[in-house]
Amino acid sequence: MGLLKRGHVLISNFNNSKNSQGTGTTIVQVSPQGTLTLFAQIDPGAVAGRCPGGVGLTTALAVLRRGWVIVGSLPTSDGMSATAGAGCLIVLNSAGHVVETFHGGGINGPWDMTTLDAEDHAWLFVTNVLNGDVTKGPPHVVHQGTVLRIELEVPEQGEGIPARGPTAIIGSGFAETADPGALVIGPTGVGLATDGTLYVADSLNNRIAAIPHALTRQTSASTGVDVSFNGALNGPLGLAIAPNGHIITANASDGNLMETTPAGSQIAVKTVETATGAGSLFGIAIVPGGHGVYFVDDGDNTVKVLESKDAPERDDGGND
Repeated sequence: MGLLKRGHVLISNFNNSKNSQGTGTTIVQVSPQGTLTLFAQIDPGAVAGRCPGGVGLTTALAVLRRGWVIVGSLPTSDGMSATAGAGCLIVLNSAGHVVETFHGGGINGPWDMTTLDAEDHAWLFVTNVLNGDVTKGPPHVVHQGTVLRIELEVPEQGEGIPARGPTAIIGSGFAETADPGALVIGPTGVGLATDGTLYVADSLNNRIAAIPHALTRQTSASTGVDVSFNGALNGPLGLAIAPNGHIITANASDGNLMETTPAGSQIAVKTVETATGAGSLFGIAIVPGGHGVYFVDDGDNTVKVLESKDAPERDDGGND
């Protein structure tokens, strides 16, 4: 639909061409064969007055079945957390054009996101990392990070634009802190299991948390229930749910991907980044069909794939 291609991967750029954090304005699309194209270049003027602080894209990125793309913005003016604005969620159509923003109402530094997509309705699960005085003064820990559930009405393209419905805080009290190397550290990756449990990468506390009844609950589960902590977890950031229900996470503090069961057993660790290791892994996504994991490698500015042993052969044009 439009510029979007089935099976391709969208990646939001966190940095600009000068490598300043919280200033990225582009979303690129990568084919399974490694071809890269520009999906969107977001002009800050397109969200003026509707996205506090401007445009600085995060890993909060989702594509809905009806072709709408939603991306988080946690903007800075100079790449430093002291200048961070509350930001917003930016809605684009399948041609990569901004059509709407969602701001306020609990959205404050949207950091990562997952969705439940029912075509005419969708539910966004968004982590927020700027609550409290997290950006004031020397880095210090604030326990005010949240997880929001935002309901959307989703029309067909050409028949209107997505409309924001009720918003609920379903998680709260997560640790967050400003960090010169990562801008902010706080609750990051989220993944929704088929039983309605939302798993959260509690990055600063080195744990995976579970928020039960995430789709229906009307109260906060606080920081959720411990699923797994420490062990091979090492600053989990990106999080995705595998077809077998296991939790895949990317470590920020080394070059490892991890597989954890819903019961908390850490059953597999795979080193995928050895050149720079720490700080290289961010967002991840399951390969269509469940035969592997796409992951971004910030160490060499690439997107790569870790394929499972039973993955079908594919012609990748020599690209990994």
